[in-house]
Amino acid sequence: MYRTIEEFVNMWNHEANSTRKVLEALTDVSLHQEVAQGHRTLGELAWHIVTSLHELMSKTGLTFDAAGQGSPVPSSAKEIANSFLQSSGAMIAALKEQWTDDSLREVKPIHGEQWPNGLTLFILHCHLIHHRGQMTVLMRQAGLKVPGVYGPSLEEWQGMA
Repeated sequence: MYRTIEEFVNMWNHEANSTRKVLEALTDVSLHQEVAQGHRTLGELAWHIVTSLHELMSKTGLTFDAAGQGSPVPSSAKEIANSFLQSSGAMIAALKEQWTDDSLREVKPIHGEQWPNGLTLFILHCHLIHHRGQMTVLMRQAGLKVPGVYGPSLEEWQGMA
């Protein structure tokens, strides 16, 4: 659980940059890659990351301009990446403008439970990392080069040899 806005922003900016690299490695064709029939495609996973920022944070009362839940998945990988950058930036700006560190202790009803805002930010952070990891598996299946996130990827490592 985050205790200060600055603590969250610092961690988020690091993870958002890693997510940006992953999203920018997608191609329009790769968006159709799926792990199994009936499961989310790579494009649907990427778009879920984008729309979940607004979907979850709006439950806390935070207001900002971002792609919303239920909006159609773009057919352009570039549009998805740009939407993530816009949504993430708008969310951070809204946090800095609308909340104080004390706001992180406020409790809101989310998914049938009572979550302090600091916990909601932590869960959003984990959610981003979780789905980004799923995306890297689908990226490999689609034949894409996966960018390093917490160190070099296989391709980056091989390029260092």
